[in-house]
Amino acid sequence: MPLIDMPEFSGELLDEFAARKTMRVNTPVIQPAAPFLDMAGEDLRRRIFLTESETGESLCLRPEFTIPVCLRHIETATGTPKRYAYLGEVFRQRREGGNEFYQAGIEDLGDGDVAAADARAIGDAFGILNRLLPGQTLSARLGDQKVFEAVIAALGLPLGWQKRLVQAFGDTAQLDALLESLVSPKPMTGLDARVAGLLATGEEKVLVEYIDSVMQETGYSTNASRSPQEIARRLREKLALAATRLPDDSFQLLKQFLSLQAPLSEASKTLSDFADKAKLKLGAALADFDARVAALANGGVDLGSVTYGAAFGRPLDYYTGLVFEITQEGQTAVLAGGGRFDRLMTLLGAKDTIPAVGFSLWLDRIEAARTSA
Repeated sequence: MPLIDMPEFSGELLDEFAARKTMRVNTPVIQPAAPFLDMAGEDLRRRIFLTESETGESLCLRPEFTIPVCLRHIETATGTPKRYAYLGEVFRQRREGGNEFYQAGIEDLGDGDVAAADARAIGDAFGILNRLLPGQTLSARLGDQKVFEAVIAALGLPLGWQKRLVQAFGDTAQLDALLESLVSPKPMTGLDARVAGLLATGEEKVLVEYIDSVMQETGYSTNASRSPQEIARRLREKLALAATRLPDDSFQLLKQFLSLQAPLSEASKTLSDFADKAKLKLGAALADFDARVAALANGGVDLGSVTYGAAFGRPLDYYTGLVFEITQEGQTAVLAGGGRFDRLMTLLGAKDTIPAVGFSLWLDRIEAARTSA
């Protein structure tokens, strides 16, 4: 039995889910920990309640619903498009509030019209909150990881650095630290002298053989997850990344991009003006951004209530494009948050690529907002 009561407005939530033609699903409270540890991001990983089965499998209390809903979809071999809704408890270590609380949300899987699906997610989140918080003024922040990816690709950064920066998107402190490393690179330290010498001379065959011999001597090879060839490749990559320096003009352009903020009604022009002035080709990413703005406007979302921030992201590693959060005007507590996660389904084992977008509602925060209204 739940240790906390379900919110008194749960019936209204279920009515909203039904009106939006979703199928309500539930998932086990005890979940395999690996998908969350591998894909959810550091911010969630350190808040998970972990345990272990009798066979040694790492398990956890359900910290969120997106991964479990996606796993359930894959396991049941259900076709797409599919719209799932959920309402249940999640368990996380939190600085404020209880560690056990209710979340609800919608996961929209398989709709190939990305702009329309993104707009529907934001519109649904606004619509549900407007019902639960009548008369309250709501505002949203919106970011787009694909636009950020397009900018750093256009700047010509090595793929390894692009990957690092994308993983840090939305984490201001981490992103600033990485940019500082790019402006003032530091040489790799702590390498075995023999390895460092072989990396410097480029003797690939000898390097692999040496790594293999060290693995054999230490016994590491008996349970190693990487081959000597893979270790050598990663060392070369790290060496190349450590030697990469971002030119000052490119650094200034990137900082200028990350400082961009505008009402969503003006965001397309803001981005287009930036790309033209910086002479960066961002055509496909900006076209997708413009299509989403148009879909939101056509769906009746007040673009004046949404602010675009070029540096805005959410602390979950599986997001790939749109990210957004909704709050009460003048408040900081996030009432709803979500985004697009197009790569997650294949990472979890789906045979085909499945476009996906969704959002979660923080019911304890909504309940507090209703009480204070």
